[in-house]
This record gives sequence, C-alpha cells and structure tokens, in this order.
Amino acid sequence: MIYDDRSCKLGEGPLWHPKRNQLFWFDILSKKLLTKGQEWQFDEHVSAAGWVDQDRLLVASETALFTFDLTTGHRVHVCDLEAQNPITRSNDGRSDPWGGFWIGTMGKNAEPDAGAIYRYYKGELRQLFAPITISNAICFTPDGHYAYFTDTPTQRIMRQPLDYDGWPKDAPRAHIDLRGKGLNPDGAVVDQDGVLWCAQWGVSRVAAYDQDGSFLRAVEFPASQISCPALADDKLFATSATIGLKDPQDHDGKTFCIEIDVAGQPEHRVLI
Repeated sequence: MIYDDRSCKLGEGPLWHPKRNQLFWFDILSKKLLTKGQEWQFDEHVSAAGWVDQDRLLVASETALFTFDLTTGHRVHVCDLEAQNPITRSNDGRSDPWGGFWIGTMGKNAEPDAGAIYRYYKGELRQLFAPITISNAICFTPDGHYAYFTDTPTQRIMRQPLDYDGWPKDAPRAHIDLRGKGLNPDGAVVDQDGVLWCAQWGVSRVAAYDQDGSFLRAVEFPASQISCPALADDKLFATSATIGLKDPQDHDGKTFCIEIDVAGQPEHRVLI
C-alpha cells in the first residue's frame, strides 16, 4: 500500500502523467515536487500541475503559473497568480477537457475568504469563484459537462455546468453535502464512469460518490490526513499530510497506492 515512504508535511496535487506513466505530487509546505526516487526543490510553495508534453509540466506556485522541464529544470513564466498578495498561495488544481487549467488559492494560514478559484485558458487567467477559504476538489466529468470544486469549510462539493469552451455557465449547485456528517472534502478526481473520488481530511479515507452524489464506498488508508487521490488504470493513489498532528504515526505524510477495480480518466493536456 505504501507507494513512497517520504513523509510530506502537506502532500498534495498527485498527477498521473499519461505519456510518462509516472506519478508526480507535491509537498506544499516543503516547497517540493516529487516523483518516485526524485524530487525538485523550489523557493516558494508549489501545489498542483498539469502536463504540457512529455517533459514539461504547468506548475502552480504561490505567485505564478510556470512551465517546468523535468529533464533540465528550466522554468518559463506563464502568468502571475496573486503575485502581489503575500497572504495567499496556490492549492488544488487540475487541467480540464479543453486544455484549460483550473487553480485555487487560499491563505497560507487558511485565513477566511482569502482565496479564489481561477481558470487559465488561451493566455487568459480569469477568476471564477471568490471568496474561497480552502480551495479543493477541482475535477471534471468525462463528458465535459460539469466541473466540481469545494471550499472545504463549507463541507459541500459544488457542481458547475460548463459551456462549449469550458467556461462556467449558470450558477453552481451543491452536489455532495457533508454537513452534519463530520466530513471535510479535500482533493478529488473523477473516474471514467463519472464516479467522484474525494479525499476526506482527518478520517483516513477516500470516498466514492456516484453521478447523483450518493455515497458508494470508502477506501481506508493508514494515515489520518488523506489529502488528494489520483487514478491510473487499476490503481488509486493518495497523498497525505503531517501538518497539525501532535503525534504523527509511522505512515502519516506518506503517499499510498492500492489496486482497485476502476479506471481513471487520462489527465487532460494543458494547452499553453
């Protein structure tokens, strides 16, 4: 079950690169991008990525979106991301079926209403939703008709209808309501059948919900703070975190992988 035994302060943003057949993820608080047997250190928080081509990722940091060459380490600035706001950093993000990239921000100390959710598409970064306290669960249905997202403290995952070019149309509606259940939605991904797999912070699990938002099942992991899942073929990956734990246990902060009877959507390519 343990895929990588490096303990992350805040493991996040797992991305299965479909061209490389390789998992990448971040330790946000340690300012690192990781993959099996390798890591890259940055000088600011990094949190999420989409794949551009065989060797390049689009990476979201606390101040920018930039391309990062995995072979050379070369960075190319794409656009600013709240670069003039020292309070915030990037958090959850994912590429959409049109080649756009959705990215959420939040306060570095989870300051209420400090963040927002944006979409980068065809050279434009546009704010979609604000205010947001802890942006999470950004993912998309296989048919491209809907996006999902959450502001974790609200304990609701929202479903947003999308237009023909991937921009939001109409108002988002609550799709999964976890209020009163003691469950806090974190990162999420949708499989090829439209089932949403959501990490639930503090309860050691990733939970699956059908297209109507009904609970199907949960997969347990040996870490209390599971932060985000990724799917690849018949594998479910999950990152975790040690932040805030007074007495971290042996597997807290590690990255996990289990075989599972579902298949993920291939992650969409980001168009720069």
